[in-house]
Amino acid sequence: MKRNQSSVSAQGIAVVRAIESAKPEGERIVYDPYARQMVPGWMYNLVKFFYDLGYGDKRGPGVMEFLIARDRYIDDFLQQCLDEGIKQLVILGAGLDSRPYRFPQLKSGVKIFEVDHPASQATKLGKLNQIFSTVPDHVTFVPIDFTEQDLAERLSAYGYDPTFKTLFIWQGVTQYLNPAAVDSTLAFVAQYSGPGSKIIFDYMYTSLLGGAADHGEIRNMRRYRKFSGEDLTFGIPEGQITAYLEARGFTHVVDADHQLLTQKYFQPPKKVASGYAIAVATVGSPGAALLSNLD
Repeated sequence: MKRNQSSVSAQGIAVVRAIESAKPEGERIVYDPYARQMVPGWMYNLVKFFYDLGYGDKRGPGVMEFLIARDRYIDDFLQQCLDEGIKQLVILGAGLDSRPYRFPQLKSGVKIFEVDHPASQATKLGKLNQIFSTVPDHVTFVPIDFTEQDLAERLSAYGYDPTFKTLFIWQGVTQYLNPAAVDSTLAFVAQYSGPGSKIIFDYMYTSLLGGAADHGEIRNMRRYRKFSGEDLTFGIPEGQITAYLEARGFTHVVDADHQLLTQKYFQPPKKVASGYAIAVATVGSPGAALLSNLD
């Protein structure tokens, strides 16, 4: 993203949640009561207009389904982790994520850190002020420029406890990073979190980034990267996520690919696009029982 510009992709993801949340309760996959208030009205109306025309399905079949399923899958996993008694939640590249404000269990008893670029965080704080009349005090906001500042130092300065059982949510971020930045973040999670801590993040296959699959959505994202300041740069080969994470100190890896996500949340003819997946992994050996629930 551009240095002084809020993340365009974060706004787009919030628009998708808002559109899905407006559907009747029996039809929607995910529900976010704050998403509509997080994004500009013109952006919501424009995307909704093209969504109703079916333009998204023509441009990138199954991409919208992935974005919806990703939010729901992470919501489900967060709830499981809360039921298991996590003490900390760290949202990396938080964007316009509203989970700290819509999960009742997060309003007390869990230390919450939203980590993001200062420009994106300023936009988020302004939205929270509009929605709640003040910024909720149960969340700690950690501004960071990942190109210049160290994640461990920034979190430590804001009260992060490396001994606590922690969940790290890393949504919609890895594909915009370089391999060194991904490795650095994973190394922090593996080395500076308590036993049984977990991470959940989405990623793209390298084959998709390389153009082996015909995805109009990828072409369009790259076409507008000068405007967004966000380029697709990182992927993991299909079928390699377990070996990739085990080599970096994680265990009990779950790979939620497009087939699993389709099976969990959609009925034919709707399906999640191939090339996108969600990974869940544990720091150390605990956690197998919890992760097995997501298989």
